[in-house]
Amino acid sequence: MIRIIACGTVKDAWLRNGIQEYLKRLRAYDKLEIVEVPDEKAPASNSEAQNAKVIRTEGEKLLKRISADEYVILLDLAGKAMDSESFAHTLDRLYAEGHTKLAFVIGGSLGVSDDLIRRADMRWQLSRATFPHQLCRLIVLEQIYRAYKILRNEPYHK
Repeated sequence: MIRIIACGTVKDAWLRNGIQEYLKRLRAYDKLEIVEVPDEKAPASNSEAQNAKVIRTEGEKLLKRISADEYVILLDLAGKAMDSESFAHTLDRLYAEGHTKLAFVIGGSLGVSDDLIRRADMRWQLSRATFPHQLCRLIVLEQIYRAYKILRNEPYHK
């Protein structure tokens, strides 16, 4: 079972369509669920202290949605960078170790809280580039799909 626990809602239809396409493709490999928690308002005029409060509040909301038995993979710019092959082998290793419930956690646009970082079992850097947090959902789903294809030696259909 894989859950994507993410801050905010996906507003763009093209992005929602892409996410639905990968959810459909992944059904052949595992159960998937996307859990959305409301993001906090964070206008550009916020002070540092206000932004810190937004990060803490979003972190609390995300933490409430994570169950104790889930292995948490936090998307984090300070996390471990992996190419697709390495990511596939990491997933394979996690399953072999008995981690059958995985939660990929995507924080809000301002980053993730220290409490969320402490809860993470693994921190994953998708890229050195920064992506909108909503786009990260699609990228994570695509990488999970690609990982299953790699592990099963199946061709990747574009």
